[in-house]
Amino acid sequence: MENTEMKGQVCTRCVLDDTVGDIWFDEEGECKYCKIHDEMEKTHPLGDEAKKALDIILSKIRAKGKNKKYDCIAGISGGRDSTYTLLKAKELGLKPLAVHFDNGWNSDISVQNIKKACEKLDIELFTIVADWEEFKDLQVSFLKASVPDADIPTDYAIYSVLYHVANKEGIKYILNGHSFRTEGTSPISWTYMDPRYVKDVHRKLGKKRRLTSFPHMSMLKLQYYIWVKGIREVRLLEFVDYNKSKVDKVLNEKLGWEYYGGHHHENLYTKFFQSYYLPTKFNIDKRKTELSALVRSGQIQRSDALKEIESSPYEYDESTVNYAINKLEIKPEEWNNIMKMPLKSHNDFKTHLPIIRMLRFPIKIAVKLKILPHILYLKYAS
Repeated sequence: MENTEMKGQVCTRCVLDDTVGDIWFDEEGECKYCKIHDEMEKTHPLGDEAKKALDIILSKIRAKGKNKKYDCIAGISGGRDSTYTLLKAKELGLKPLAVHFDNGWNSDISVQNIKKACEKLDIELFTIVADWEEFKDLQVSFLKASVPDADIPTDYAIYSVLYHVANKEGIKYILNGHSFRTEGTSPISWTYMDPRYVKDVHRKLGKKRRLTSFPHMSMLKLQYYIWVKGIREVRLLEFVDYNKSKVDKVLNEKLGWEYYGGHHHENLYTKFFQSYYLPTKFNIDKRKTELSALVRSGQIQRSDALKEIESSPYEYDESTVNYAINKLEIKPEEWNNIMKMPLKSHNDFKTHLPIIRMLRFPIKIAVKLKILPHILYLKYAS
């Protein structure tokens, strides 16, 4: 396994370094993603301002959901962030519908976490199961594409499913479990996602001619959901004091939740992808993103984060790697070819990124009107 310890310039404030392709540093040595964090803190400060902002949002959600069975949707994976978001929604008096996208890679722990959370919170669970043959074809296509975004078929499917279900059920608010204070912002050179990109990768490298059951959502459809149907995304954890070290205990005591051993390892494909595929082929260690976020938000010391990165490589379970390759039905010779292929990125495929950047000013206005999340502008359009 390739050594993933830091090389070259390291941010003086967090632990991101120049293994991030799109990073830059200011005169003090602070990186681009620390600046994004500071912008997010300005627009989402904690304390009294956060409480006031959250009260306004909660009032809007309750008003739109008055006399309805549900007033919001919350995606759930069995992981820490999504489970805590569901718990907070219930504690805040909301009426969420839990939605789960099963891509065929759930761990036993995640399945039990979802079941226990929904039962204890008395929340209805709606599960969408992927067509395995189609989804496998899409995942293998992204591996053959030799890009570091090979996990986005799942992320994009989840995103699409939440909007589709919200529209079908007449629900106006989607609760997103992401927190910039604990997860940070994934570098665009590590993770890029849009519908045109997904379609182009599959069109060029997939075995099937087209995807018929994949919950694809075009850019036009997304605009329809946002501007015509008025569906809004709320990142609930940005308004609360979300401390990673304390949350696990809360979830265990209240919901019987169990930890699965690593960041997003509730999903076996993500575990394979983050602990083996990315560090081995791309020298990408996604722990740097999470640890940097925790450093910026004061939840851990930078020195401790540096020690964690420098003292040990991202550990992986060989049985999980073998399981993933076998489940995807990739032959050994084909897998060796995939791992030896020259590295590529989203820039080698068709995407909506040029259009998004052309529309940066309208997007900025939409952010100020709280129609779009601020992080989307900072990551994609700025």
